[in-house]
Amino acid sequence: MSFNQFISILKARWIILVTILVATVSLAIALSLLLPKKYTASGVVLIDFRASDPISGMAMQNALLPGYVATQIDVLQSERVSQKVIESLKLAENSDLRQQWMDDTQGQGSFQSWLSDILQKNLDVSPGKESSIISISYTAVDPSFASAMANAYIRAYIQTSLDMRIEPARQFSKMFDEQIKQARQQLEEAQTRLSEYQRSKGILATDERLDVETARLGELSAQLVAMQSQTADAQSRNAQSGANSPEVLGSPVVAGLRADMSRQQARLKELNAKFGPAHPQVLELQANISELQVKLESETRAARASMGISSNVNLQRERQFRTTLEAQREKLMTLKKQRDDAAVLQRDVENAQRSYDALQGRLAQTTLESNTNQTNVSLLKMATPPAKASSPRLILNTIVSVILGTLLGIGAAILRELMNRKLRLEEDVTETLGASLLGSMPAVSEAKRGRKLPLGSSPRLGTQRGLPELSAPGQSS
Repeated sequence: MSFNQFISILKARWIILVTILVATVSLAIALSLLLPKKYTASGVVLIDFRASDPISGMAMQNALLPGYVATQIDVLQSERVSQKVIESLKLAENSDLRQQWMDDTQGQGSFQSWLSDILQKNLDVSPGKESSIISISYTAVDPSFASAMANAYIRAYIQTSLDMRIEPARQFSKMFDEQIKQARQQLEEAQTRLSEYQRSKGILATDERLDVETARLGELSAQLVAMQSQTADAQSRNAQSGANSPEVLGSPVVAGLRADMSRQQARLKELNAKFGPAHPQVLELQANISELQVKLESETRAARASMGISSNVNLQRERQFRTTLEAQREKLMTLKKQRDDAAVLQRDVENAQRSYDALQGRLAQTTLESNTNQTNVSLLKMATPPAKASSPRLILNTIVSVILGTLLGIGAAILRELMNRKLRLEEDVTETLGASLLGSMPAVSEAKRGRKLPLGSSPRLGTQRGLPELSAPGQSS
């Protein structure tokens, strides 16, 4: 369809277009005048991204998320906020609303949910452009009610935001409180086990006692080494013992006897040379020398025996030192085991104490967080009763109705034309009939006014079918 055809249709069907346009505009004006006036009250809140946690001093990481503002808008439009509004304004006690709920639902479902849906229909929440500002608007017939509802939604949203922040802290506080009781019981049990173990083992200062016993073990080890050296030396001397051994030669008795024997033997040689071997003095002196020899041998044996006894004593003392050393070592090992057991129990006490202290610190922090009344949402503008109605808008509705009526009228005219197609232009003939145009008659209005026919309005016959081409009057053929 060309533009000329479109214009010709509108000229032919202008009555339909005008009728629909007038009807649409009249209906819009009537509805604008008859519908009750509604008022919209708006308030503004600010979400502070730079707000920090007053307890920990750290920035709120959730406020840095890209969809944080969109999430807050969804929260504001949630049923939880609407429930707080209903509770704060005591709308659940309104008998008219109860009756309306009974009429709509016959008592089915929850009255709170139904009323929340009704309230949310008139609520409008819009974010600021590239900002953290949220505008909350509420529309109602009464301007005071609209402002009251907008302010109620703002307060409910701020309170909900605060509740959503402190509810986890309250839950954690209860959890930490229960865990602290268990940690305190575990600490007391660990301390009791350590005290009973120290009491049963007589441990007062484990480290000092262990140091003393370790020093004593070192002394016993040194004494045993010295005794082993003495025993080895005694055994060596005992193995080399004889008449000329140092122990025998060092004996004063043996030395005295040997000196006496040497004098007697010298005197015996002298007397033997002087008197002869049969002289009584010589015989007496020989008897004395024999007696001295017996005593010397006896003392020598005694000295050698004393060396064996000394070696045996050293061996016995070495065994005693070794036994004492082993006993000391066992005692020291027992002390070390007691110290290790006590250290394990002490670590249990320390771990239980650390757990208890950590839980106590977390409980204190969560208790402070659960009692805070600060949030990152700030009120910028309270809603006030509007002076002018927000709807219906007569001028805007009229303009829209003119546009809509024009479009509907054009659509109706074209539809009516398609249902009853007529030939209005020369191109309609060729498009509709699929045949070439032979000629066209002048418009009737022009013929009635006695106007001369223009050249283009004279009949034109084509050359098809073997017909000669005809020219206008006054022209040669």
